[in-house]
Amino acid sequence: MKKIIIPLLLLVLCAGFVHLIYEAYITPEATRLVEAAKAAGESAPQTLTVILKDVEQQICVTLALWCLLIMAGKFWAIWNDSHIYSIDFVGEMIGKSDEESDEKDTLRQTMQEIEKLPQRFLDTPVVETLLSSIRRYLMTDDVHNTSEAISLSVDGLAMRQEAENTMIRFIIWAIPSIGFIGTVRGIGQALTQADEALAGDITLMTDSLGVAFNSTLVALCVSVILMLLLHALLRLQDGQLIQTQTYCEKFLLNRISK
Repeated sequence: MKKIIIPLLLLVLCAGFVHLIYEAYITPEATRLVEAAKAAGESAPQTLTVILKDVEQQICVTLALWCLLIMAGKFWAIWNDSHIYSIDFVGEMIGKSDEESDEKDTLRQTMQEIEKLPQRFLDTPVVETLLSSIRRYLMTDDVHNTSEAISLSVDGLAMRQEAENTMIRFIIWAIPSIGFIGTVRGIGQALTQADEALAGDITLMTDSLGVAFNSTLVALCVSVILMLLLHALLRLQDGQLIQTQTYCEKFLLNRISK
């Protein structure tokens, strides 16, 4: 439930923030420039406020800001968990255990100690994988099965990350679609003003075509930036999975195989 409520709250905050900026600056400034151009018998200037003034662009900016916040949270989580891979949980717990206890008892104590860690540590991929691998070894007493457990856990984490990235992919797909809606709307308005253009007044038609082209321009530029950031995020997530598997093989498999 938390993973649903927080993104929705972020969307509401983004929509309110962008709407406030539009009402306070972009819409009044664009209206002033458009009216001044009409009074002079010219087309509206292609300034940033005029390009962003329409509702389709506002929706694209809102979705882009929402997507950036979601990805920023994922970037922060990966960076915040990076120091965990330098901690040898198994070695520290074994060092505290009784030297006369056997290997399985030591690992059982190790698992119990790890489970007492704060929840933010337990939710990290490396600790989840480590705990599931120790449980598999305690149940099977087989190194090969433990190695398979690590691989299965990493695959499960990859599938979970892919599922969590679904919303980001949808937003990046939706932004060009909304831009295309603005394009259709602008072209439709331009066609209804064909009579004025034939009569010699082309300002209304050019303004409508400006709506069409500006919405596409904003949507494509925003989607390109978001797609670049998504690829960077996916690369970091893949690296995190590789680090997780390497960590478990180094600190767990190497010990139990001896």
